[in-house]
Amino acid sequence: KAEWQIKAASLGDYRTAAALGPVNINLPQAQCALIQSEAQTGKRVGVRDALEHFRPGDSCWAMLQTLNNQGRIGFEQLQQNFRDAVEYDNKNAARRYASMIFSPTQLAQYDAIMRDPRAWIARQSGSAASPLDAELRAVAFSRLARQDRDQGINILRSTNLLTEKDKQWAYAQFGLVSVLNLEDRSDAWYQQSKNVALSDYNAAWRVRAALRQPNINWQRVKDTIEMMNKAQQRESAWVYWHSRALAALGQTAAAQTGYRSLLDHYDFYGQLAREALGQKITWPEQAAPVTATELAQIKRNSGLQNAVALLGIGARDYAVVEWNYAIQGMNDRQLMAAAEWANEVGFYDRTINTSLLTKHSVNFKQRYKAPFDGRVTAQARRVGVSPAWVYGLIRQESRFVPVARSGVGASGLMQLMPGTARLVARQLGVQNYNQSMINDFDTNTLFGVTYLKDILDKQGGSEVLATAGYNAGPNRSLRWRNSLSQPVEGAIFAETIPFTETRLYVKHVLSNAVWYDIKFNNGRPISLTQRLGTIRPN
Repeated sequence: KAEWQIKAASLGDYRTAAALGPVNINLPQAQCALIQSEAQTGKRVGVRDALEHFRPGDSCWAMLQTLNNQGRIGFEQLQQNFRDAVEYDNKNAARRYASMIFSPTQLAQYDAIMRDPRAWIARQSGSAASPLDAELRAVAFSRLARQDRDQGINILRSTNLLTEKDKQWAYAQFGLVSVLNLEDRSDAWYQQSKNVALSDYNAAWRVRAALRQPNINWQRVKDTIEMMNKAQQRESAWVYWHSRALAALGQTAAAQTGYRSLLDHYDFYGQLAREALGQKITWPEQAAPVTATELAQIKRNSGLQNAVALLGIGARDYAVVEWNYAIQGMNDRQLMAAAEWANEVGFYDRTINTSLLTKHSVNFKQRYKAPFDGRVTAQARRVGVSPAWVYGLIRQESRFVPVARSGVGASGLMQLMPGTARLVARQLGVQNYNQSMINDFDTNTLFGVTYLKDILDKQGGSEVLATAGYNAGPNRSLRWRNSLSQPVEGAIFAETIPFTETRLYVKHVLSNAVWYDIKFNNGRPISLTQRLGTIRPN
C-alpha cells in the first residue's frame, strides 16, 4: 500500500494516493506522498505536521515543493532546515531549500556564495536590503568558515555586514568547523557566539569543544549544556556530562542526582553514571523467561509466520520488513516471545532488535545474544583479544548475520571490506585467496579478529582507538590521537570523535563489551572506565 501510494503521487495521480489514506507503517516517504496528495486535491494539511514528517527523499521533497508552490511554506518555515543543511555541508539539500526560499536573482547570488564566499563578501557593503539578503550574508560566512577559517575569522571579526545575532551564529559556524578539525581554538570562537540558538548538532559540538580543552573549564561545560534546548539537555549524554561538570564544581549532591537519573539507562552513559556513583555494573533484574504457552501463542501470529517462511527461502530482506510490521503494537511479553521464536530459527538480528523494544522489563539473554560462542571465542583467544570486545563489535557490525553485506561492500559477521580481507589474507599467508572466501564463517571471524588485533597493537593496546580504527580506518584513528595536546580520558576522546558514525560506534561497541564481559566472566567485568582508559598523544 505504501509503495502504491508513493508511486501514485510520483505519477501525479493524487486522488488515488489520497484515497489510500494513512499507512500503518513508519515510512516517511509514504506519509509525505499522502500529505502532498491531500494538498493537491484541496484538502487542508498542517504545515507543522508536514515539516515533522519530512525526511530527505523524493516524495518528501515533492511535498515541500507543492506546499511552497501553494504559498503555504517559505523562508520563515524553512530557514532552520536550510541553515542546518548549510551547516552540515549537505550541498544538495541546501540548494533545494534555497530554491524554495530565494527569488531567481537571490538564488544566483546563493550559487555565487557556494562557489567563492570570500569574493562574494568582498562585494557587499552597507545594511542588508531584506531578511533574505541578510540570510545570504549569514550563509556566506558559514561557507567562508569551511573555505578559509584562518583568514575568514579576521574578516568576521571586522565585518559590519551582519546583524548581531547573525554574527554570533557565524562565530558558531567557525567554532563548528574548527572543532570538527579537532582544534583547541574552537572553544574561543564558540564563546563569541554567546548563547545564540543553534541546531542540536552544533549545540552538541559547542559542548564537545569545551570538553576538548587542554585545561577543561567545567563551568563552561555546564553553561554550554544549559544553552541547549530542554529536550536535548535530557539526552543521556548531556545528563552525564552535566553531572560530571557539577561534580567537578563541587556540587556533589546535584551531580549524584543526575547520575542516578541514568541508572535505568543501559547504554554507555548509564554505565559511566553507575561507575561514577561507585557502583558495580551488573545485569539489571531480568524478566521471567518466556513460557511455552506464550511461545505457542506468538507462533500463531500470521505476520510472524510469513516472516519465518520468507527467511526459510532466503528472502531475508522481505522477512525483516514482514517481521517489523507484525510486531507493531505488541506488549513486552509478546515482544520477548517473538524474540525467542526469532532465536529458535536463527533470526538473531530480530531477536536482539525485538527484545530491545520492551519498555517495562528486559531480557539481556536476548538483547546480548552470543551465538556461535565457541567458534568466535576460540578465534578471539587465538589472536589474543577479548572475546567480550569481539562480541560487542560483532553485535554492532552485523547483529550476528553471517551473510550481512553493507552498502559499501563490507561482508560477514565482522563486516570486512574487500581490501582489508586481501591485506589480512596476505598477512596470514593464505594461498589462492579469493573474495568469495570472506563469506565463510571461520575465515571471516579469523580475518576480523586478526585485523582488530593488528590495530590494537599499533594503538598501544587501547580498545577505544582500535575500535575507532576498525570503523573509520586505522590512519584516521591515529590522526585523531595525534591531534591531542595532552592526555585525555577515554570517555572524552570517544565523545569528541568527529565522525558521527564512528563516535556512536565506539560507544556502542565498548558498552556492549561490558555486558558481554558480565555474561562470559561470571559477573566480574572489566569496568567501562578501565576499558576507556587514558588516550595519550603518540
